[in-house]
Amino acid sequence: MKRLALAAVAALSLGLPAFAGEQFVDDTGFAVSGYDVVAYRSLAQAPVGQAQPAAVPGKADITAEYNGATFAFATEANRDTFLENPAYFAPAYDGHCAYGVSKGGKVPGNPNLWRIVDDKLYLNITKNVVGFWEEDIPGNITLAEGNWPDIDPNPASTNPIPNFSSSAPAQD
Repeated sequence: MKRLALAAVAALSLGLPAFAGEQFVDDTGFAVSGYDVVAYRSLAQAPVGQAQPAAVPGKADITAEYNGATFAFATEANRDTFLENPAYFAPAYDGHCAYGVSKGGKVPGNPNLWRIVDDKLYLNITKNVVGFWEEDIPGNITLAEGNWPDIDPNPASTNPIPNFSSSAPAQD
């Protein structure tokens, strides 16, 4: 009977999401520096080699909790959309720099240095890093995916995002 109970618990736990690591949260106290992760999907993505449109600031009074962090949204509709499938909208690698993960570490992701690839949101840390990331996006994603299982359980980065100051979330 004990084995049956343990087998049932193990089977049920396989269907649950595993959040071993922590979401990157900067000094704003919000995931993605207080920017709206759903809004990225409505922005016109720039071609590789060109700067992306600026991220959309969330509002401090329109939030949702996910993976131990508070996400801010520009509209209640975006928050509700996020809550339907948060894993789809949350940035890859818990908001850490995708190129940094491809190199084996956790460093902050800048919400204005983003790209959606194969329906996943990726952030990077600096404009220079974006250049390295864009030299081989598929290869860097493959490296990052291989590194992530070992890196994920490590604590979130506590470093500030270089040359970045968040104006989000908007205070109403």
